[in-house]
This record gives sequence, structure tokens and C-alpha cells, in this order.
Amino acid sequence: MSEKHLIENTSVPRTRDSIAKDLRDMGLKEGMIILVHSSLKSLGWVSGGPVAVIQALMDVVTDTGTIIMPTHTGDYSDPSLWGNPAVPKQWIDIIKDTMPAYEPEITPTRGMGAIVETFRKFPGVIRSSHPHHSFAAYGKYAEKILIDHSLDYSLGEESLLAKIYGLDGWVLLLGVGYDSNTSFHLAEYRSGLSNRFKGEAPIIENDKRVWKIFDDIEFDTDVFEDIGKDFEENNNINIGQIGSSKSKLFNQKVAVDYATEWLKNKSK
Repeated sequence: MSEKHLIENTSVPRTRDSIAKDLRDMGLKEGMIILVHSSLKSLGWVSGGPVAVIQALMDVVTDTGTIIMPTHTGDYSDPSLWGNPAVPKQWIDIIKDTMPAYEPEITPTRGMGAIVETFRKFPGVIRSSHPHHSFAAYGKYAEKILIDHSLDYSLGEESLLAKIYGLDGWVLLLGVGYDSNTSFHLAEYRSGLSNRFKGEAPIIENDKRVWKIFDDIEFDTDVFEDIGKDFEENNNINIGQIGSSKSKLFNQKVAVDYATEWLKNKSK
């Protein structure tokens, strides 16, 4: 969506204060632990862009709470599996030999949106160590949630998704659908139904760049919208407008438990 189209379809500019008010009206509170998935354009034209959105989230949750965002890097992976576009076969060994190692401080996100890419560089924000499925966080529990992000099974029981679950955190879908709800991946692990998968990425190990192979599962986000639709029909969640975006706020533990049973029942 172009800047011109955004302006034409926004009645009044969205601001740090107006977004904060919308977030509070929706149920976001000081001290919450909140995993945010977002689309900047869905909000309409925002004065200050992603910076204003992040500041609004921080104004509401404050540093007594915790804001977490996925900062994934899907391009830090086995180039032989890349598609849309694929790379020539003769490039694969060159890429594996030369791709810089993942480093939390400097590696950009890929396809995660302007809010996430801005958030990872914000003062006081720290980022986890996984080369595919890192997260960034700010606030009271940031370090506790991000520390020791397991290389194997990156979104499973040794991940921050499980830590958010244990801390009774929340999920905010800010203008995006359930297909963006990373927490449903934790349900995929817990259902025990997914196939195993070997991931690959360049990392720093013992102060040296190495191409690392690790264990994970094959994810299936195609069913996430169906899970989300049924979840909404059977649970009370907060639905509201943040700027122009239809947004949703719900308890992560309740959602993960529901999705785990949904996947198990689907397989019967």
C-alpha cells in the first residue's frame, strides 16, 4: 500500500497517544507480558511510523511489563531449500562458505515488517540467539524470557514461547491474522504430530563462524487460520480497533492449550 493510498484512507493521523488509547481500550495494561505480531500499514497513516507504535506500546505496558516481538531471519538457512526465488545450484556452496554468521546485534530481520525491524534496534531492547527464530524483548522479564534460547527445537519447550506460557503472557495480533501467531507453533511441538527436520545456519561458536546443523520440526502454518477461527468461537478474546486495524488480544496459554487439542483431534 502506497503512502498516498494510506493518507487517502486515514481519516485523521494516528499518533503515539491515539494508539496508546486504543491499546488501553482494547485491554492492554501496565505490567502485561505481551507477544506482539504487527502490520504497520494496517493502522493507517501513523505520525512517526513504527517509532510511534513502539513508544505507544511502551507507554501502556511500561518497563514493569514486557514486550516481545519475533525477529526471525528465514534467509539464514540452507540455501538449497530456498524458493521464490531459488538460487542456482552452483551458488549453494559459495553461500554456505560466505554468509555472515547470525549476530543478534546486527543481523536484520527478514519479512517481519517495519515495527519489528525498528523495535530490535530500540534502546533497552535485547534479542535472543537463534539464527532462524530469534525474538527481541523489552522490559521486566526480557532477559529471563530470551536467555538460553535453544538451538534445537527453536519454538518448543526450551524456547521463549514456553517461557511466555509459563509466565501467563498474552498475544496481541496488531492488524495481522492467526497465520502470524507464532505461539501456535508451540502447540505443534506439544501435539507430537510434526515430522522432524534438520535446520542449518551460520552462527558464532567459540568465537568462530561455523555452519551449524540442528534439529527441529516441520511447521504447518496453513492450518493456523482454521485454528484461530475455532479458538475465537469457543473462547472470550478481546477484539478492537487500533487505528484502522482490526486487532486481537488473548491469553497465550489458553490459545496454546486450545491449539494443541485442536491438532490432536484433527489427526484422529
